[in-house]
Amino acid sequence: LEEEYLKYRIASTAFLGNHIASEGVPIVQPPGGHAIYLDARAFLPHIPVSQFPGVALAVELYLEGGIRSVEIGSLMFGEHATMDLVRLAIPRRVYTQSHIEYVVEVILDVWRRRDKIPGYEVVYQAPFLRHFTARLRPIGN
Repeated sequence: LEEEYLKYRIASTAFLGNHIASEGVPIVQPPGGHAIYLDARAFLPHIPVSQFPGVALAVELYLEGGIRSVEIGSLMFGEHATMDLVRLAIPRRVYTQSHIEYVVEVILDVWRRRDKIPGYEVVYQAPFLRHFTARLRPIGN
């Protein structure tokens, strides 16, 4: 166990979560030690659950800044989903503070234009575990 590294890792993740939350970005509190969870329903309240707000946010983060994330919500769990979260996992020993600051900038850029982000519709889904192979398209584009 490297306690100094662990302190740095937890501080970096907290920096990300606290910084975006201070700008109004809805996250699950408190920030975790390994991931930040964005509340996609609160982030994109104009997108109904049936149009997958978590997918819309994950796609937008990738298009805007190459940020890879995962939707944990209505696509993954269907009608049983009680939340639509977007998980930003922070892998061990990969990112510097500059990388974390870049992620903050991208999230805030997306946050500032959130009302222009469209919902999505499923055009293909497997009968089981659809979130692994589903194909979606933006609605209205």
